[in-house]
Amino acid sequence: MPKQLALGLTLPESTNLDSYLPAANQQAVSDLSTCATGTGEPFIYLWGATQTGKSHLLQAATQLADQAGRSALYIPLDQATQLSPAIFDDLEQMDIICLDDIEQIAGQPDWETGVFNLFNRLREQGKSLLVTAHCGPLNLPIALADLRSRLSWGLCYQLQPLDDNDKIAALTAAAARRGLTLSEETARYILRHTQRDMGSLRRLLKQLDHASLEAKRALTIPFIKAFLNRQTDG
Repeated sequence: MPKQLALGLTLPESTNLDSYLPAANQQAVSDLSTCATGTGEPFIYLWGATQTGKSHLLQAATQLADQAGRSALYIPLDQATQLSPAIFDDLEQMDIICLDDIEQIAGQPDWETGVFNLFNRLREQGKSLLVTAHCGPLNLPIALADLRSRLSWGLCYQLQPLDDNDKIAALTAAAARRGLTLSEETARYILRHTQRDMGSLRRLLKQLDHASLEAKRALTIPFIKAFLNRQTDG
């Protein structure tokens, strides 16, 4: 079953560790897995550029924790304007909390204090916390010095982006999960002629899946070229 989000949203079933290609991030993924299941380091801070899979990993961690019988909550802080710091009240009753994009609450005293107090309560209760950001903890524009210090505890990983070979492997694996065959040559064609970030590539693959099913065609270069031309003309 999909995990419930703070705002009544749901996590897609496909957002799991099996659909994330670790590449150079193998150790981070391994430690995240043990954190989610309660057998490893209880606090992990992940940071990196856009499209390095930070949100994907946190969402996957909530599903992994759920499968291990642990209660978990994913909170996307880029939606903080729709929330209140009161959301942190009593969250130490959960086994693991995942805070995505913590830089979104930087410079907001009530939010910073809320995260600081939550961190302390989770630690006292022996619970787990996963945090993501766009930069390392010491470079965050957090005004509360004690919170910056807390965020430096535990494990800290900078997530590395995928290179072209990694993206091809990720695309072919994603196609296989959909029951599609995508050759390396065809995957390279896609990389050369479309947006190269993984979010855009996954969305394109979903569109190609529907289009190939409707046309009863395989994912060949001519088919994909015609599809992309239609998208451009449209």
